[in-house]
Amino acid sequence: MPDTDPNLPEFALEAIGLKKTYPGKGNSPAKEALKGVDLQIPRGSIFGLLGPNGAGKSTFINVFAGLVKKSEGTARIWGVDIDKDPRKARTGIGVVPQELNMDVFFTPYETLELMAGFYGVPKSERRTEEVLDAVGLADKRDAYVRQLSGGMKRRLLVAKALVHSPPVLVLDEPTAGVDIELRRQLWDYVVELNKQGVTIVLTTHYLEEAQELCDQIAIVNHGEVVACEDKDTLLKRLDSKTLVIDPVEPLDAVPAGFEGADAELREDGSLAITYKYGKASVAQLIETYNASGARIADLRTEEADLEDVFLALTYGADARAEADAAS
Repeated sequence: MPDTDPNLPEFALEAIGLKKTYPGKGNSPAKEALKGVDLQIPRGSIFGLLGPNGAGKSTFINVFAGLVKKSEGTARIWGVDIDKDPRKARTGIGVVPQELNMDVFFTPYETLELMAGFYGVPKSERRTEEVLDAVGLADKRDAYVRQLSGGMKRRLLVAKALVHSPPVLVLDEPTAGVDIELRRQLWDYVVELNKQGVTIVLTTHYLEEAQELCDQIAIVNHGEVVACEDKDTLLKRLDSKTLVIDPVEPLDAVPAGFEGADAELREDGSLAITYKYGKASVAQLIETYNASGARIADLRTEEADLEDVFLALTYGADARAEADAAS
């Protein structure tokens, strides 16, 4: 739960007019990865940062991590400007990258001790044993990193990001290549961290994870924020439902009465009818279906999920842009 201390910042991460342009190479033009991004991530939240490949998510994260130098704009970590006090700002964030970047000839214990030293954590204040236990690596304390499984290495990355007890933890595709059991263990730990007051920023291509975990979600496309809302509001952007009818007898075609409607026969033989709120009702659709002479064996409704919204706001926008360019 968010801390109510009035001295704490309102936002864990804050970007104002954030731009990043990568210079062109050879005949390639310059690449504008971030186009004036304004984004405020509330303290204490689990915040999802979603977007297709190349949308600018990793560039955004790497600006805050100190791995990419921004071209313009302001970036603050835990209320501290990364330009005015970069050392203090970096102590407020821990980043779990996509890549497995660690020395395979160190042990997990040595890896965390080294990382804590980089952050200037005094030996008396280090939590190496505690962090190893929290991520389930206490029994691998003295094994070489090269001996760890892929899932264990992924958990060690999380541990590395936590050695200095940052109030903000950024997870960049943390479950890529991790099996279901380890993924669940990781998320349970992340949720527990959030309950302790740590703000979690998550990028993932597993949209069901974002839908399950996140309080608020921003969708980035072509270096711009195309949506930033709480999860429930975002899901309501697609104001439609789908009525799925399983017929008693197989249907050869969409029944009469649904001409011009968004109705289709699925491969499993069911009839799917998508309708807008306020323009139709389940009762009206069933009445039309019955009037065609077909009989109902079973029916159900399907709500839009985060994947539908994501596709509509990213790939749907791309399709509209292509159509505008062609006209």
